[in-house]
Amino acid sequence: MPKARTGKRPCSICRKWFLPDPRQIGRQQTCGNPACQRELHRRRCREWNRKNRDYFKANYLSAKLEGTRGPPVSSKQDLACVTPPSRLELCLPKKVMVEVISAEQLVVVEYLIEQIMGRAAAKSSLAAP
Repeated sequence: MPKARTGKRPCSICRKWFLPDPRQIGRQQTCGNPACQRELHRRRCREWNRKNRDYFKANYLSAKLEGTRGPPVSSKQDLACVTPPSRLELCLPKKVMVEVISAEQLVVVEYLIEQIMGRAAAKSSLAAP
């Protein structure tokens, strides 16, 4: 079996020249330095997260809705057991809202408020010089 020929190439992170592993022909991007490998992994994770933003949003909402399912809520039951904690302090009257609407609907309302507040904060940070 002939030996694979690989030429030197620059590391995509530190730009130092290295000799790639012959088993990784055309695929090795970094020089093998652990710092370069971590940086490449960080960049690829950031890119994946940027392309798949909806993946985590759907999982987050599904998990919160699953946490509300269970026995019906009695008026004496503690509210902390009924609704999962919110990421933001929204100051909503949760006890009153759970009595009027279901805990699942309250979770959806909180989620929508979080999304609106997040987008408003993002727009205001872009508009500020």
